[in-house]
Amino acid sequence: MKQNVEYTLEQLKKLTSIDSPSGFTDEAAKYTANVLKELGFDATLTKKGCVVCCLGGEGEPLCLAAHLDTLGGVVSSIKGNGNLRISSVGGLSASSTEGENCRIYTRSGKVYEGVMQLDDASVHVNGEANKLVRSFANMEVLLDEVVSSKEDTKKLGIENGNFVCFDPRTTVTKSGYIKSRFLDDKLSVAMLLALAKDVADGKYALKRKVYLFITVYEEVGHGAKAGMPMDVEEILSVDMGCVGEGLECTERQVSICAKDSGGPYDYSVTKALADLAEANGVDFAIDVYPYYGSDAEAALAAGYNVKHGLIGAGVYASHCYERSHVDGVKNTLDLLELYIKA
Repeated sequence: MKQNVEYTLEQLKKLTSIDSPSGFTDEAAKYTANVLKELGFDATLTKKGCVVCCLGGEGEPLCLAAHLDTLGGVVSSIKGNGNLRISSVGGLSASSTEGENCRIYTRSGKVYEGVMQLDDASVHVNGEANKLVRSFANMEVLLDEVVSSKEDTKKLGIENGNFVCFDPRTTVTKSGYIKSRFLDDKLSVAMLLALAKDVADGKYALKRKVYLFITVYEEVGHGAKAGMPMDVEEILSVDMGCVGEGLECTERQVSICAKDSGGPYDYSVTKALADLAEANGVDFAIDVYPYYGSDAEAALAAGYNVKHGLIGAGVYASHCYERSHVDGVKNTLDLLELYIKA
């Protein structure tokens, strides 16, 4: 399993290096499909841009779903001073973006760098700076270009609707902590690629037909509402496990979600996962997530007639600068393997 985890971390770093907020996911999806093709699988892209790949097996088709799209922003207006207002993509926390470096992608293909700051951010000038609630209405992107007017910025080719992508700052500490933006849900995509590699390497046989379904609009609510193979009987979302006050899961465990904002997950699926974990020494926790939704629920809302479940490595500080641990990755991979192998 050590190689499995190492491969996951290798893929995570590659995935987080590709900017992919919802609506801007083509390069990340192409990369993911190519990795699967290099492993020997027939990976395809749906019209919506999702990646679909069958890992093999027969009977009772299971879909393992994770999402490539992340939080981010788009330019909503160019201020008179040349700085940018942004509109958030997904549930991006404004306060977590303060002081963060970012990239602005223009339609012409040029990419500019900048930094997100509070309006009039210098505390030696603005005596109210530390008292203000951070919101996208009072924060701006300062371009790392010499601009002083709206016209200067527009001459660069920057315009409303351009995507603004924040630096993930991915790192793994000596003690095994994984820190990065967008562990939700690129860590899960990396784990599914590691799972695919194990299948390709013949490390075990599948007890049922298994699909990977990598979606691209989860953060805005409709990731798995279209494109899932029609013979699927069960969808298991592999997404971030919640860590926080009142919940049992830690970053070193795999979390099994019993219920979230959309309601309870299928009891037979949740029970089967928990029973497998318990019987095989996988470190897990079962929790109820108070503010959460998943691709599995999106699929059910779209009318798919499937059972549904949700697991994921424990992740702290969701939608901010997130943190997990290699032990959480190992436990999640262990449970996934147990769930699909003969």
